[in-house]
Amino acid sequence: MKRTIEEHADRFSDIASDYDDSQDSEEYRACVSLVVEHAREALRASDNRMVADLGTGTGAIALALAEEADRVAGRDISDGMLAKAREKADERGLDDVEFGEGRFRDPNVDAADVVVSNFAMHHLSDEEKREAIAAIADLDPRTFVLGDVMFFGTPDPDEPFYSPEVDDPSTVGHLADALTDEGFALTVVERVHDQVGVLVAERRDG
Repeated sequence: MKRTIEEHADRFSDIASDYDDSQDSEEYRACVSLVVEHAREALRASDNRMVADLGTGTGAIALALAEEADRVAGRDISDGMLAKAREKADERGLDDVEFGEGRFRDPNVDAADVVVSNFAMHHLSDEEKREAIAAIADLDPRTFVLGDVMFFGTPDPDEPFYSPEVDDPSTVGHLADALTDEGFALTVVERVHDQVGVLVAERRDG
């Protein structure tokens, strides 16, 4: 992680009010759509429809899954982002979505059948991502859906999709290895951009 958790939290709190409007890239919208689509598919096949959205931000994914899920727990490190997410949930009259503080390596969730995350894990180093995936495995999910900045090849240093000063994306291979080591089977790989993708991993053995 190139910045401390506190520095990341403050940075996102500062931009929370304008965050939704700023996320207008085609790649970001594609990831949101794909993460929601794959999570909904997983929920339809589940008897225990509990969702954990890690790095929830202003709650875009969590709120989109509220109708299909019995309960959604959105977790983030930014008070400003969480306040915006709660405001949006209140405006929609949703009482089955709950937002609170939580980190990838300490999610503050007991268990979840489906875990999702979109455009958040790339702030962690390779080793921290391994620790995060281990913590996610401890929640005993059937399905983990990750949309994020990730490298399908060698990134063009002159055209990075990410911000090198604050982001630390991994290769798809590293993420696949980390998931496999924690008992997940990678079932879907969606390439949105050379540096953006969606992974679906399943862990059926409990």
